[in-house]
Formats: sequence, C-alpha cells, structure tokens
Amino acid sequence: MIRKIIHIDEDACNGCGLCVDACHEGAIGLVNGKAKLLRDDYCDGLGDCLPACPTGAITFVEREAAAYDEQAVQENRRQNAQPAAPHGCPGHAVKRFQRSSSPLSGSSQEEESQLAQWPCQIKLAPVKAPYFQGAKLLIAADCTAFAYASFHQRFMRGKVTLVGCPKLDSVDYSEKLTEILRENEIQSVTVLRMEVPCCGGLEQAVIRALQNSGKFLPWHVVTLSTDGRIVEE
Repeated sequence: MIRKIIHIDEDACNGCGLCVDACHEGAIGLVNGKAKLLRDDYCDGLGDCLPACPTGAITFVEREAAAYDEQAVQENRRQNAQPAAPHGCPGHAVKRFQRSSSPLSGSSQEEESQLAQWPCQIKLAPVKAPYFQGAKLLIAADCTAFAYASFHQRFMRGKVTLVGCPKLDSVDYSEKLTEILRENEIQSVTVLRMEVPCCGGLEQAVIRALQNSGKFLPWHVVTLSTDGRIVEE
C-alpha cells in the first residue's frame, strides 16, 4: 500500500539517538552509528521522532510500505521490556541533577555547579523532558559563561539552562524553542546575551518562540559587555 512514512537522511543524521527514544513504536534503531527505520510496519506515520531530531534528518514521504501493525509493535515492546542502556552517544543522554538551593558558606569552599540538567545545548536538548515541567528557563549565549565570573550563582541557580550561539551554529533556534515552550509548563524565560550584534539572533529567536508558542510567559533580557559587566537588565 502507498502511505505516509518517515524517511531518514543518513548523510544528515549525526547518530545522536534522540529519534530512537522519541519513537514509541520501536521503529527506529541505530545501525553503524546512524538512525535507521528498522521495520515499515512499526512506523505509525505520526512523526513523534521529527521534532526530536536536532539536524532535520527525518522527513515524511509517501511510498509503498507495509501497513502499520499495532499487534507486532506491542509484541516487540513486550520482548524489549527489560531496561536498556541509553541509545547513541552518551553525551546526548538526558540527565537531571540535584543542586543546593542556597550558596555554599565559607570562602575556602569551591562553588557547586548550578547546571540542573543534561544536555544543555539548544541543538541537543529534547523538546519534552521532565526537568522542563514548572521550570524557570535560562537561554544563554555561549560566551556569557566565560564573560561573567559568577555566571552559575547569579544566573543559573534554580533554572534550567540552555545555551547556544546562532552565529556558530548557523541555525534558527526559534522552531526548537517554540516546541519546548509549547510542550512544557515553563514558568518564565530569561535571555542572557552579549552586547555584540550576533547575539541579537538569540534574543530574536526567543521572541519568535514566545510569540509562536501561544503562551504568555514572563520574560526578560540581560545583556553583558565583553569585559563581563551587566550593561542592561
């Protein structure tokens, strides 16, 4: 039969494995470091894997394919019910960290990291994750962590942090951020950027995401100078 089914561009796939986790039917697996549609009859054609792909390697096509077989999917789930190791690169495995809510006392102590989750790169972050629920979101330009000495304590504490550089990544983050805002109960958004013009791309991506998400969230922008001062808040 001719039906809608996913197509994976092997050249565009980076082997992260996020689509494997997003596919509830078990239709996708990693073969030789690349995502592959394992069986046509496992793919329901709904496309839960599409927004999880950070490189846009997955699209829909219409072609001759076996019909979706829910019974076969359920049987496959039963056979694979045992816990398995994370798919793909360990650097993409979703993690949540427990952090102290108050600063460490004593100047001799090393300050604790305030990173609340992994991954933290916008391109690698999943669209939906437990740590996003009820989160205060910090979207920071890569350079801000190096420019501002108390970055963790001043900006990251109590927030879920996503970082990126629109100039180096050469990507519009707005679509990914829109999905994150739309699919999760985010409390607020803080944008931390540098004063350089290229950082404006990050701010504009967040503004578009807020508009496109259809949610009215409190948000504000903090701008840092290249020598590490807060110039606008």
